[in-house]
Amino acid sequence: MQTSRNIYISIRDQKLTLKDGDTLIRSYPVSTSRFGIGTEMGSMKTPTGRFRVAEKIGGDTPSGTVFRSRVALRPLDPIPPTEDLVMSRILWLDGLDEQNANTRGRYIYIHGTKHEDNIGTPASCGCVRMRNADVVELFDLVDEGIPVVIEP
Repeated sequence: MQTSRNIYISIRDQKLTLKDGDTLIRSYPVSTSRFGIGTEMGSMKTPTGRFRVAEKIGGDTPSGTVFRSRVALRPLDPIPPTEDLVMSRILWLDGLDEQNANTRGRYIYIHGTKHEDNIGTPASCGCVRMRNADVVELFDLVDEGIPVVIEP
């Protein structure tokens, strides 16, 4: 995979684009935080700035797999009592700017969701939600370390 690939996320447009240099590879609708933009611990806001994908999790699981604490649940495991399920794949973000350096510790991911009907509107609890099929496709197109920019 070429190292000139970058992920760009526009909060205003609720869109994620994957580019190779100036060439558009893919574009997907997303859902960022319903609480707005911010970097404070516990704020449930989506951070902005420069990031990298620190870790890719779930590549060996079926689409629709539910994760709890980044561990895939088995088919008979109870579903966590939350509306904000992390599903299918996890791209764990690490902040590269001083103001977003706590991103990894805030557990901010790009991930799949059971709320695919809300994709395209701010509805998450800080993460960047994608349709499950879209996050599976994106996961396979990027490597750990790929630069990510989240813009207001």
